[in-house]
Amino acid sequence: MDFDFALVVSSLPLLLEGAFVTIQITAISVSLGICIGLFAGIARISHFWALRALAAVYVDFIRGTPLLVQIFLMYFALPVITGLRIDPFVAAITACSVNSGAYVAEIFRAGIQSIDEGQMEAGRSLGMSWSQTMRYVIVPQAFKRVIPPLGNEFIALLKDSSLVSVIGFEELTRRGQLIIARTYGSLEIWFSVAVLYLIMTLTISRFVAYLERRYKTDDRH
Repeated sequence: MDFDFALVVSSLPLLLEGAFVTIQITAISVSLGICIGLFAGIARISHFWALRALAAVYVDFIRGTPLLVQIFLMYFALPVITGLRIDPFVAAITACSVNSGAYVAEIFRAGIQSIDEGQMEAGRSLGMSWSQTMRYVIVPQAFKRVIPPLGNEFIALLKDSSLVSVIGFEELTRRGQLIIARTYGSLEIWFSVAVLYLIMTLTISRFVAYLERRYKTDDRH
């Protein structure tokens, strides 16, 4: 079987558009997931048992169920409850953000707990409250330590974002499916899709490695 390079070239603009949508979904979802995960991670180690319990239920439920099921719940089940139709883009972003937030919560929890307890005691001895110490002392130090796992979460979600194609959202994988349905070029299109995913993940990996080196250099100074 011959490899049709002309099909790859002609399909590339549409695939690149899909790749841009994939990056957009991932970037928005991880950004929202970091916000959700930071609060959930702090709640996981809070002195208030109610906050700890709520955060634990959220993290355990999301981490214990597949993202695909969460997308279905968001797009198909939630409208049944609310009576409102949800736009595929909103459903995709919401499901991916909530999913990412649960994993980021554990990343931040581990990062915060890795900071020496003396840092909290030092902050409190300077007259800062628990929340102020967390905000100005603990979290900034923890953030530097969680850059590598946050980068891994970004990469994992970028690949998992292909699941939103099941609700008809046209990201990279869905664009590939549509092109194949029209041209029957399965080999060429899926190979192109794989290469685009590889380029995106390698780029993110290199960027995360750069950030990690930069923060280590800043710490030495």
